[in-house]
Amino acid sequence: PRLLSQFFFADERVTQVVAEINGLDAELDPQQYLVLLNQLHLSQAQLLAILEQIMEECIPTQRHSRDYLVKFPEELLVDNLGNHMLFAAECLLAGTFLEVEEADGAQLRSKARNLLCSLELVRTVLREQSLSQPSSYPESVQAVLVQFDRLFAEFELSYVSSLVAVKSPEEIYRQQEIIVLFCETVERALRLGYLTQEMIDGYEPLLMFTIPRLAIISGLLIYPEGPLSLEQSPEQMSRVFSPFYSLLKKIRDLLRVLSAEELCLLERSLCTAE
Repeated sequence: PRLLSQFFFADERVTQVVAEINGLDAELDPQQYLVLLNQLHLSQAQLLAILEQIMEECIPTQRHSRDYLVKFPEELLVDNLGNHMLFAAECLLAGTFLEVEEADGAQLRSKARNLLCSLELVRTVLREQSLSQPSSYPESVQAVLVQFDRLFAEFELSYVSSLVAVKSPEEIYRQQEIIVLFCETVERALRLGYLTQEMIDGYEPLLMFTIPRLAIISGLLIYPEGPLSLEQSPEQMSRVFSPFYSLLKKIRDLLRVLSAEELCLLERSLCTAE
């Protein structure tokens, strides 16, 4: 059950697979090479997962900030992101630029080298510690983990920034405004009886359509200075809504001619129509 013991056996598995790959002629047996490559990715993912648990146990207050993750596109925030970063670092060090421009790759190579060297040091130190005192983490072990955690975060941010346009602080703020708008929309809908708490607690599928529809009305009429404000240019709006700037203007103009009773009827109909 001890994490260091788990790390030892996971590390053994990585070493074994690497040895099998090095002893194989990929040109003579390409299918077996692909099988071993997949095994390597799986074993490395397990190793990183255990290492993450060790760092949370050993250096919880010294972890490098991961606040930059909110800048990443949602599609990149997957469970195996760390393993992908490790594979990217190995490719860069080997001179292969799979996803980045060659100029960016050359600049990232030094970070990749530092990261992989740090990982090798972590593996060595933790193996030794697992064989001597598998229940403790002396300061020397903690220092190695802190350095690896920092180098990993720095490489992750630099690598992803070279692939995609990370969100600016302004875009993050706009997304937070949308979250607030949705929360206020739900609160208002509950107060007016459009929705019930039971629907929310039960994760009623219809809410996936109802809440965004009500949020558009709230953003245009009830909270006109919020993220759906049409007094700003499309470039100043969140990318979620900016492509629909002209359409939103038409919707706002139509909503403005409705009476209070007609608006209530419209909102109730949006809570039932699919």
